[in-house]
Amino acid sequence: MDIKILTTGGTIDKVYFDAQSQFQIGESTINEIFNEAGVGFKSDIESVLRKDSLELDDEDRELIKSKVAACSDKRILITHGTDTMVKTASVLQGFTDKTIVLTGAMQPARLRSTDAIFNVGYAVAATQILPPGVYIAMNGKVFDADKVRKNREAQRFEDC
Repeated sequence: MDIKILTTGGTIDKVYFDAQSQFQIGESTINEIFNEAGVGFKSDIESVLRKDSLELDDEDRELIKSKVAACSDKRILITHGTDTMVKTASVLQGFTDKTIVLTGAMQPARLRSTDAIFNVGYAVAATQILPPGVYIAMNGKVFDADKVRKNREAQRFEDC
């Protein structure tokens, strides 16, 4: 089973140099995560954007949507910043023949203590077993894209 991976940046790919510096969105960590895990499925990874999700605009979301539309794969995983993940998921509603799962991280994948690796693995599994639709896979749960919100105070996603 093939999975198309679209990366858009966000905290999952952030790089911090020291406490005094600004962050940068680095290269996607997905290849590294997959290599370390020894995954046994085929994937095609494409970097679409390298932005913090708070910097994404309607044009960026339309670009992501066009990439999904042009994709022949029926299973698509999108790494995305958590702050506007729900907004992007809502733009992707309407694809009836594809399973689209968005995931991200509260802490960069490059940090020792991160939720990124778990979230990516969980999202990969969700992408393979869910029926067509748009979902968010975070914090060990799968949410319908139109029934979820980020609880910033609790640092997790929850049903709404």
